[in-house]
Amino acid sequence: MSKTTITVYGIPNCDSVKKARVWLTDHGVDYVFHDFKKQGVPPEAVDLWLQHVSWDVLVNRKGTTWRKLDPALQASVVDNASARALMLEHASVIKRPVVVKGATVIVGVNPEAWARVVG
Repeated sequence: MSKTTITVYGIPNCDSVKKARVWLTDHGVDYVFHDFKKQGVPPEAVDLWLQHVSWDVLVNRKGTTWRKLDPALQASVVDNASARALMLEHASVIKRPVVVKGATVIVGVNPEAWARVVG
C-alpha cells in the first residue's frame, strides 16, 4: 500500500467536505486538510487537478458563488486557462471536496472512489 499523503481541499463548514472528512476518519485514513479560506488555493494544486479532471467538473456552476458572478465572467469560463483563473480568484467556486492522492483527483462526495484510493 502506498504511503502517499491524501489531501482534502475545501472549506471546513461545507457539508460535502464534512462528509469526506468523517468518511476518511471513520475508515482510519490519515489525511491533510487544506482550508481554502485560511490557506488559499495553491496554483500548483489547481494545475494538478486540471491535468486529471475536466475544468467543468471542478467549477461548481450550481453554487451560490457562481450564480453571483457577473454573466460576462461566467460566459468567459470556457477552458482550463479561464477556469484556472476563476478558481484562483474565487475559491468558493471550486466544487468540494477535492480529494487528492498522488495523481488521483476525486471531486465531490464519492465514497466508492475514496475507498479505491485508500484501499
